[in-house]
Amino acid sequence: MHTLTRLTLGIILALNLLSGLAFAPLAQEEGVQVRITQVDTSQFPRVTFFVSVTDAQGNPYPVDPSRLVIMENGQPIALDQIEGFGEVEALTTMLVMDVSGSMNPGGKLDSAKAAAHQFVERMRPQDQTGLIAFNTQVYTVQSLTSDQAALHSAIDSLQAEDDTAMFNALMAALDALEGVEGRKAIIVLTDGLDNSSQWAAPDVVARVQSEGASISTVGLGTPGGDRMSGIDQPGLQDLAGQAGGQYGYAEDEESLTQLYAQYSRALQSEYQLSYISPAALRDGVNRSLSVSLAPAGAVAEGPAAEGPAAEGPAAEGRYNPGGLVPEVEQPAAWPQFAAIVGVLALLVALPLIVGGLRQDGATNLKAKAAGADPRRKPPGKRPRIKLKD
Repeated sequence: MHTLTRLTLGIILALNLLSGLAFAPLAQEEGVQVRITQVDTSQFPRVTFFVSVTDAQGNPYPVDPSRLVIMENGQPIALDQIEGFGEVEALTTMLVMDVSGSMNPGGKLDSAKAAAHQFVERMRPQDQTGLIAFNTQVYTVQSLTSDQAALHSAIDSLQAEDDTAMFNALMAALDALEGVEGRKAIIVLTDGLDNSSQWAAPDVVARVQSEGASISTVGLGTPGGDRMSGIDQPGLQDLAGQAGGQYGYAEDEESLTQLYAQYSRALQSEYQLSYISPAALRDGVNRSLSVSLAPAGAVAEGPAAEGPAAEGPAAEGRYNPGGLVPEVEQPAAWPQFAAIVGVLALLVALPLIVGGLRQDGATNLKAKAAGADPRRKPPGKRPRIKLKD
């Protein structure tokens, strides 16, 4: 009897263990982060966007792209309507580096140069990179190029002095990326607070969201010093979060080089996807865009994953299709257009008409008060008649 009981308990324990192993992949996905890093509406109603999936350490987390559940304004996008599953083909990156005087102590500028050199070494043949430096002024040290030798030379030329104007530099980086197609990213490194810019964080975020790009931020501290000393860590985190990027902190060459390498791997491992918007009018109205990661093996075969399949790491974003003259679904006919124009003309003329009537009424009242008949014209002078002799 005891033997049978022990055997039964052993079987139950084994089944529980197997059941736990069956769900182990889901547990391992704790800490996985999904981010919408860039949205491109230049070919609207085709919407092209980029998705980053990283683990708890910020490294690329490979997934089957069919597990990505996409929704616009709460409406699922069918898997068979999504195109371009795959990693980023070409990456354009603008390195924005602080060269204010505070970068000299502790060898921080040398560390920043070493990390930038390593980033350039990781470029693929189809990628291009540029370099902008800033203190109180903004300098385009190297325009966008695939020439690694030119980039290495530009990095070596950096020298540090003066104060910090980071937001001005970010605006200059966005200027340089304007018109560039595909995945566009900015990585900005600073060791201090912005104290010289004419622009502010909201200006940069608004432009990033309208033009399509991402900004990742790096806070560089003094080795052995206070991690928060001189760095607006909440501001850098918030800027990266709103601009589709990541935030990282480093205080020596090794950690900084690792951080740049992590950013490089994550950027090159993003997923590029596109679909035709179900709301195809350029009506100037913001659209919500969300991406979630369905659990492995739970992808629905219908229009999109629903219920448990839609649960998991998720990202929220938005885009605006633009349209200076908003489109409407059914343009008005010419008679309706003419009627609208007539009403508008009447509304414009109405104040003039009312003003004229009021002026006439006031004139009549004055005439009555003077005892004259307002309907009679005032007598004119009689002409003099000269008779001939």
